[in-house]
Amino acid sequence: MKQNGKKNIAIMGSTGSIGVQTLEIARANPERLQIEALSALSNADLLIRQALEFRPNCVVIAEQSKYGYVKDALQKHDIKVYTGADSLCQVVQMDTIDMVLGAIVGIAGLKSTVAAIKAGKSVALANKETLVVAGAYVTQLAREKGVNIYPVDSEHSAIFQCLAGEYGNKIEKVILTASGGPFREKQRELLANVTKEDALQHPNWNMGAKITIDSATMMNKGLEIIEAGWLFGLKSEQIDVIIHPQSVIHSLVCFEDGSVKAQLGLPDMHIPIQYALFYPERILSSYPRFNFRSFPNLTFQPPDSVKFPALNLAREAMKAGGVMPCVMNAANEAAVGAFLDNKIGFLDITDLVEKCMQRAFNIAKPTLEDLINCDREIRIIAAELCRKKI
Repeated sequence: MKQNGKKNIAIMGSTGSIGVQTLEIARANPERLQIEALSALSNADLLIRQALEFRPNCVVIAEQSKYGYVKDALQKHDIKVYTGADSLCQVVQMDTIDMVLGAIVGIAGLKSTVAAIKAGKSVALANKETLVVAGAYVTQLAREKGVNIYPVDSEHSAIFQCLAGEYGNKIEKVILTASGGPFREKQRELLANVTKEDALQHPNWNMGAKITIDSATMMNKGLEIIEAGWLFGLKSEQIDVIIHPQSVIHSLVCFEDGSVKAQLGLPDMHIPIQYALFYPERILSSYPRFNFRSFPNLTFQPPDSVKFPALNLAREAMKAGGVMPCVMNAANEAAVGAFLDNKIGFLDITDLVEKCMQRAFNIAKPTLEDLINCDREIRIIAAELCRKKI
């Protein structure tokens, strides 16, 4: 940390929804946060605008074809420009960085998160796939390096907040809330013909395309079940899911004495991001406040596991352990990509995931290399299934 007392952060995935909101927090707190590094996959124009405003030490554009364009735009502003996954891993290890915010979508965020932990950096984690795919490896590495992982997902942030001051008090179970997505009221047979435009219309949250589709299938909640297990040391049977259409209660923690704590707020990611950045301090913000008068009815219902089989697939993967969560995640990423490219239907997404899980061979104690190889192989299988229309 610099002598001026600012926390120096690197934002991996700065042009996505979480990255943009993190920069809004930095903009509102210039005396508290210094942006040291930014990265983007391919949105070069937005990355350039962000770099010109926040003047980081360096930026990384993952898509190599955009490297020259970004470098030319920033070279006279004393901002270093790098490209490629290896550069991303090197950047997060810079001595000047205090915290890395991991907001790269999918398994693409795994290597840079691992590199940050190896370098002893605190991690604010918005990339749930990192723990889904490599939870055992990442959490063990964090323990060895004495690194804190602060959850950014609203549900896991809610659990984290509910556990403040509860050290030593045993958790009976946690309850993750879910909006139910855009198809909560639709019958399963009607989902066969929904389009990607339909699926991208989330009722409460403004998120990127991949996460929004995951919410529509409820795979997002399946991934969160596995992530919660690693973050809070829970078994599958200790993690429940409940549909809460208003998205006001973000999660609940049930203790062994029967007490239940919940964290409430408007469906806005600024607060969980800010909590992770400044923990344990809660700093003043100007974000809209929750008002019970605006929500006179908070409703709940159990999820329909027949309509949303992703939840059961996630629990099966979690119980199987080994590479199976990696298999599930890789198949899902491939299936969502195929759906967004209009190659398969909406219901085909979870069908493809299930078929890949059935075909996969489990490795009980995988290395990081095993997981990376597994991810690559499952994507090949998923592509073959897509060509055969599953």
